[in-house]
Amino acid sequence: MELNQIIEALIFAAPEPVTTAELSKAIRRASGESGLAEMQHWENISVQKVETAIAELGEHLGEAGRAIELREGAKGWRFVTRADYAQWIRALLPEMRPEKLSPAALESLALIAYRQPITKADIEAVRGVSVDGTLQKLIERNLVRIGGRADLPGRPMLYETTEEFMEHFGVKDLDDLPNASELRIVELPTAEEEEEAQETVEGETEASADTADTESSPEAETAGTEELPETETDSEADPEAESVSIPVEDEEEPEESTEKESEDTSEEETEPQEAEA
Repeated sequence: MELNQIIEALIFAAPEPVTTAELSKAIRRASGESGLAEMQHWENISVQKVETAIAELGEHLGEAGRAIELREGAKGWRFVTRADYAQWIRALLPEMRPEKLSPAALESLALIAYRQPITKADIEAVRGVSVDGTLQKLIERNLVRIGGRADLPGRPMLYETTEEFMEHFGVKDLDDLPNASELRIVELPTAEEEEEAQETVEGETEASADTADTESSPEAETAGTEELPETETDSEADPEAESVSIPVEDEEEPEESTEKESEDTSEEETEPQEAEA
């Protein structure tokens, strides 16, 4: 019985992924309880020796061209089928076909994976849209969880990935993500920068509104009416306006005096006739 055979049996029988430390502990316990001489040298087996045996097992499976391979995830070691046989497995288990994530969900998930812990406001600052529904969907699928609260005004929640996320994408650690070291240092917009930009836009809007109010203020109206005396001066200098008004008054007065004289004359002529009678 070889050590790598024992490890293969333990990983295959484990209902969940099993770590190297758990494998070492199980081998030591079984060796001590068995009482067999051939197993006594495994009673004090080290973790390093178990790791070496696991590596040899993985190489053996690869060289033999087996349909399964040994993979270490965030929770430990497990056997998985090779990607070349995915089509056949989907035909056998159609109900186990995984639900695909939308592009919006993948974008939000990538931001969380590379920049965690991160707030919802920072995610929205990068994507430019609300991510409430997307985050809820990722949490329901156990790919994202709430990792605490940020030390910021309002104490916003911080989001981070789960072990299920690493199991789903086949990575042992976040450092195993593609281009992790480069993408973590790329400058991205933040919620604070968005707020500053919004305040700048609001300030410019208020300034333009103040300018418009100043142009329509009473002072501006008074300033506009100061030009009116020039128009009055022009009308006073108009000779036609003066020549029309004055002759009318001169013509009306003689007519009134003529009528009065005729009336006086008629009265004088009438009085002598009455006296003679």
